[in-house]
Amino acid sequence: MNQAGLLEFSLNGAQVSAQPDETLLQVAQRHGVDIPHLCYKDGLRPDGNCRACVVEIAGERTLAPSCCRAPKAGMQVQTNSPRAQTAQKMVLELLQADMPAQPSQQSEPLYRRDNELHFWSEKMGIGAPRFASKFDSGVSPESNHAAPCADTSHPAMAVNLDACIQCGRCVRACGEIQVNEVIGMAWRGSESKIVFDLDDPMGASSCVACGECVQACPTGALAPKGGVATLQPDRQVDSLCPYCGVGCQVSYAVKDEKIIQVEGRNGPANLARLCVKGRFGFDYVHHQGRLTTPLIRKPGYPKNADFASLPANKFDMFREASWDEALALAGGGLKRLRDQYGGTALAGFGSAKGSNEEAYLFQKLVRTGFGSNNVDHCTRMCHAASVAALLEGIGSGAVSNPVADVEHAELIFIIGANPANNHPVGATFIKNAVQRGARLVVADPRRTEFARHAWHFLQFKPDTDVALLNGMIHVIISEGLVAQQFIADRTLGFEEIKANVADCTPEAMSVICGIAPEVIREVARAYATASAAIMLWGMGVSQSTHGTDNARCLITLAMITGQIGRPGTGLHPLRGQNNVQGASDVGLIPMMYPDYQRVDNPQAQAKFEALWGQSLSSQPGLTVVEVMHAIDRGQIRGMYLMGENPAMSDPDLDHTRAAMAKLELMVVQEIFLTETAWLADVVLPATTFYEKTGTFTNTDRCVQMGRQVLQPPGQAKPDLWIISQIAQHLGLHWTYQHARDVFNEMRQGMNSISGVTWETLATQGSVVYPFTSAEPVSHPIIFTQQFPTSSGRATLVPAQYRHVNPVVDADYPWVLITGRQLEHWHTGAMTRRATVLDAIEPQATVSMHPQDMAEQGILVGQMVAVESRQGKITLAVRRDEGTPVGSLFIPFAYVEAAANVLTDSALDPFGKIPGMKYTAVRLVSSS
Repeated sequence: MNQAGLLEFSLNGAQVSAQPDETLLQVAQRHGVDIPHLCYKDGLRPDGNCRACVVEIAGERTLAPSCCRAPKAGMQVQTNSPRAQTAQKMVLELLQADMPAQPSQQSEPLYRRDNELHFWSEKMGIGAPRFASKFDSGVSPESNHAAPCADTSHPAMAVNLDACIQCGRCVRACGEIQVNEVIGMAWRGSESKIVFDLDDPMGASSCVACGECVQACPTGALAPKGGVATLQPDRQVDSLCPYCGVGCQVSYAVKDEKIIQVEGRNGPANLARLCVKGRFGFDYVHHQGRLTTPLIRKPGYPKNADFASLPANKFDMFREASWDEALALAGGGLKRLRDQYGGTALAGFGSAKGSNEEAYLFQKLVRTGFGSNNVDHCTRMCHAASVAALLEGIGSGAVSNPVADVEHAELIFIIGANPANNHPVGATFIKNAVQRGARLVVADPRRTEFARHAWHFLQFKPDTDVALLNGMIHVIISEGLVAQQFIADRTLGFEEIKANVADCTPEAMSVICGIAPEVIREVARAYATASAAIMLWGMGVSQSTHGTDNARCLITLAMITGQIGRPGTGLHPLRGQNNVQGASDVGLIPMMYPDYQRVDNPQAQAKFEALWGQSLSSQPGLTVVEVMHAIDRGQIRGMYLMGENPAMSDPDLDHTRAAMAKLELMVVQEIFLTETAWLADVVLPATTFYEKTGTFTNTDRCVQMGRQVLQPPGQAKPDLWIISQIAQHLGLHWTYQHARDVFNEMRQGMNSISGVTWETLATQGSVVYPFTSAEPVSHPIIFTQQFPTSSGRATLVPAQYRHVNPVVDADYPWVLITGRQLEHWHTGAMTRRATVLDAIEPQATVSMHPQDMAEQGILVGQMVAVESRQGKITLAVRRDEGTPVGSLFIPFAYVEAAANVLTDSALDPFGKIPGMKYTAVRLVSSS
């Protein structure tokens, strides 16, 4: 080995160098030497079972598989010797012999255009195989087999085992990359084949349709349905996934101006992995319900919050209009209300699904065009409590470490989150870490699929997070497991925390939260003494009337143990939508300018007045739920909504819908006629994610470039253009020509990204902030030395357990938990219009524990009515052993049974977030 740590050996007579962890195949690829290979795929564990990649090594009796053989110093390797090539060709020819016959008019492979067996056979000059297929009728009856029939039982994928070469890629992709463990090899010898679960049809198996097997398969034995994998696309566009906060990088194949296939790219957040939504949830963009022309409400169709009384075809309530007419009514109407009643009579809801540039421009429009800070978005419904606690405690609402940093953790603590459903690709990294030996603790009232990977699953009673966490804090302090130096150097308020939890013994907290005292102790000790422990949480923590207190406890746990600022440690609130982090960063919240600079801070106000050339209000604006109450009071008279759907996402929906119906003017900028758009006066057709270029910030603080894939349909316009047109009608003279112009202005107001240029993102694809002008380098891990507070220290804030109100009682004896499903996202506006996703989960359901079902005499699929103090919905029952006894779980994506009809609008006093994870309900007759 030389001084650089490289070893040298001979490859086809040339001296080459290799890293100690490289294989012969990888070295050959790096030096431009082609070796056929089929079972090997970059990112998968090398298996060496196909033997197409064998090479000859001097002095060795047998040929060696180059995919799993490491080079040694002085080794002499021949990849193209007669012996090696004869073996390579023989393997390929034998495999070709069993391939399905091609249609006579078709030269391309049957199931996959980029069939790797076909590619290597052509490259090696192999013609028609000399051998009979095991499916041929001409061979002996003892060895003859019928060609397997295609399995098309799954809505997304087809199984064509006649093209399977048993390379094992799908098994490794499913079991080792995604860790879903659905696919295996069964039987022996000539009977061997891949199977799903216990040889079930794919559609009836536990497959979650991540499609990792499809992406891994070299022949199309596993392929998307409909033969799209055989089509030659007109172009490939590298962009991002439009769904959750993981921020997966993807490549879109486009033919005839339609997306036909999606594959994962090797991005920092996904390493080419995808989930069912990212891989198969794209065709909503081509849905027949796309808005393609501006709409204005017709006379005779007053706004009506009673959705049951609306016409079956909601388009009947509107007439088509020109852009000039629609913008004059929308922008002119907003201006009239502003001039007549003042800027506080208007409010704007932006979107976490749009780009950073769109969110920035939208909040700027509200602040400079409306003249108030009444601007908010869906973060109010997801992580507002987390952000409030993080800003208060450590001076930043951003995550400290990326999800993939679980690779370095000894212990992973997940509370109030279901990554397998809500962040599936991020979940794969957690499962990979568990495979490597990390301890996983999952704390949640619901036992989700993720719990099976856990060292400890803590199924605490709903809404008792503070009791559980205070019990852990008590153990750590009372047993002397705190990081004393870290506390002394980097925190304030430890004595107050110590006094607060003095009586929070595991025994006392166990009575409240339902977790055994010895388990609380064991988990607390493990977290405190781990060499590295990371904490991730979701809306189960934040969507509570004491969500800020929940997050305060999590921050305290990390601080008193020093579990932050290092690889494998830290605090990570998992972001729900693709750009909820970025939308918050750029100021789409009522009390903050971009970069979380408070609107009532004179220095921040002066900074943005100088940047925007206009005086600004120092009065914090109203939040999402507060806006609805302000409409009732006659305070808010007009609204502008971009890509938000509060008629489905807000709590106490009957009240929310009734409030919006009272507005004098409601302008909705959307891609579909959503439930919120049903209440609009003007509907402006906008662009989907696929039809725009802009930047997006994922849950890891990674700013990434999303590129336009398609042209907008009809008269649909880019969101930036629409916002700018509304601004013109409000008297703002903006001259933005491109998203780049907006991004460059953002950099002037946001120190966190001041060092990021549009050109850098265009070439590199992603940059992790903070990335400042003074220090233009990515920081995946932050808070390593100090916190961005005035003292540089974290402030520990005590939290005490308190009962939620209203409580479960004899009249409403069940606890309702709401949330998402794997296949559906947010309010379903996109996913319920995606063919595959809606086919997998087409019906609204309520999940119940089998014990409760038996006691109530309820059968699977039976329709039941669930009623709260706010409203009632009817839906089908699903059996679910993970739902705790005495509780119900309802996803909130179904308008026909909208879960938020039931939820209450009571708010957390700090984060102003409603407690949507705990509602008292009852079962009533469904008639």
